[in-house]
Amino acid sequence: MNRFSMIALAGLAATSTLAMAQTTPGTTPTTTQAQPMAGQTATTTTAATPAAATGTIADAAMANPKLSTLVTAVKAADLATTLSGPGPFTVFAPENEAFTRLAPGTLDTLLKPENKPTLTKVLTYHVVPGKVTLEQLRAQMKAGGGKATLTTVEGSPLTVTEEGAAIALVDASGNKSYVAQPDVMASNGVVHVVNGVVVPKLAPATSTSGS
Repeated sequence: MNRFSMIALAGLAATSTLAMAQTTPGTTPTTTQAQPMAGQTATTTTAATPAAATGTIADAAMANPKLSTLVTAVKAADLATTLSGPGPFTVFAPENEAFTRLAPGTLDTLLKPENKPTLTKVLTYHVVPGKVTLEQLRAQMKAGGGKATLTTVEGSPLTVTEEGAAIALVDASGNKSYVAQPDVMASNGVVHVVNGVVVPKLAPATSTSGS
């Protein structure tokens, strides 16, 4: 791993939020990630009649132009084959705009071949074993007094809570992402499109000194 990448990832891990900054030209980035966008008001999530599954989760992502950045990341992490496998999986898929709210340079750094393990860790934090529909998520939250804890493929927990009619994902550092489009059915699971990137706890990069 080159020195730039080590420094960048060390900084990301130190914040444990992958520097989730929402940036506006001419302003200083904040550390608040994936709050409801203007006019979105916490993304009211309603269950539509699920369309019949016509392909795998990987196929569904590739067919959705709003998920092209995610597809690029999945290919870089060599996860496309996994997401085309039997599963079943539940994928919380960040739309393209979610990646634009990462700190500048974060995505480019993650896509470097030497940072594949970290990219894989972040992406698999968005995947839950089994098929969990919006209705099932709501049932789990009701049983849990308003929240449910999902164990991701990455291994860390992801909390799901209700905010009125909206469904929020809360990551390991308390940052939120909201479900924008639920129940995109696939032959090997289900995709819920979300408006932010959730991040597990990342260990600080090991620094080397001297020679």
